[in-house]
Amino acid sequence: MPPIRQLLSSLAATAVLATAFAGAGPTATARAAQAPVQPVAPRAAVDATIPLTLKNNSARGEQVYVYNIGTLLSTGQQGWADASGTFHPWPAGGNPPTPAPDASIAGPANGQSKTIRMPQFSGRVYFSYGQKLDFRLTTGGLVQPAVQNPSDPNRNILFNWTEYTLNGAGLWINSTQVDMFSAPYAVGVKAPDGTTKTTGHLKAGGYNGFLNALRNQSGGWGNLIQTRADGTVLRALAPGHGIESGALPASVMNDYINRVWTKYASSTLTVTPFGDQPNTKYFGRVSGNTMNFTNSAGAVVTSFQKPDADSVFGCYKLLDAPNDLVRGPISRTLCAGYNRSTLLSNANQPDTSSANFYQDGVTNHYARAIHAQMADGKAYAFAFDDVGNHESLVHDGDPREAFITLDPFS
Repeated sequence: MPPIRQLLSSLAATAVLATAFAGAGPTATARAAQAPVQPVAPRAAVDATIPLTLKNNSARGEQVYVYNIGTLLSTGQQGWADASGTFHPWPAGGNPPTPAPDASIAGPANGQSKTIRMPQFSGRVYFSYGQKLDFRLTTGGLVQPAVQNPSDPNRNILFNWTEYTLNGAGLWINSTQVDMFSAPYAVGVKAPDGTTKTTGHLKAGGYNGFLNALRNQSGGWGNLIQTRADGTVLRALAPGHGIESGALPASVMNDYINRVWTKYASSTLTVTPFGDQPNTKYFGRVSGNTMNFTNSAGAVVTSFQKPDADSVFGCYKLLDAPNDLVRGPISRTLCAGYNRSTLLSNANQPDTSSANFYQDGVTNHYARAIHAQMADGKAYAFAFDDVGNHESLVHDGDPREAFITLDPFS
């Protein structure tokens, strides 16, 4: 299971708690969360901890701070790991939230590497430049940064994170832009034979190429970029957060959504949600404000109200995707089709050919620009970017070492 799916579950409650502190709703990754994490017993093939080597190729001079936080899968406890991989549960928080223990690890200087150990977690590795992150604890757990809120204490800190799950079945680790595009990095995993799989690197010039693509895209997309008072670019918000913060018009996807609604009022959208089950198909038709899906026997299995842009970008609300075998898989497919703007060009979904993605003038230009600048074309630019296996994820069932490479801002 990719870590973004397991992490969604493990961090759902803590992300929701961010409302109490940051004054903002759940992060985009948490919007897709449904099921609680279940403890996973380790098996002999995977050590209790494995090395994580951080390489600093950023060409920046600031001190780097690293945090390894998440859920300890053997117990279900939330906490953090120190440089040796030792787990520390979070203490009780408060209301208002109280400062969390300093979980930071001094990262490598530019041009250097540092190896720490990661335990069997479903969690995140955060890294920040020049300043420690401000984590707080409520009575229910950890509050995650929510930088779409201008009053969030981490708003003016340059930081990013990777998501991972390490358990008895191996390591899944990905780069993610589901919430924001920020400090560039790549991830990797070393297999027992010494080979390394990596993903997340930008093309040469890709960092500035992405930012310029947003700046040059009409319709308010450049407003997603956040800068510090000194002019430093901190990040570009994902478009759902852009709508939430007022940076992007809430109507930005309306034209495409309306055209989809018109098309499937008189024709059928066929969804085949499981690649290994080609005979499992669902058939969508619009009636009024509702798209009804039937199975092969003609019975209605689920229905969706006409979505708005926020539902599309966040893959939630009117496109909610529960962890079931019908509505969730259909919703995932619809969400990918809306974000990639393939629902009009192909009545059979999912369309898995990246050559067909983002071809309409109304599309998720944030996701389009990210994928265009990735060295391998892979990214997690929205919650269900793994539909069709276009996500920036590496996995090994017997990992010997994990890697995070901090890349140049160019």
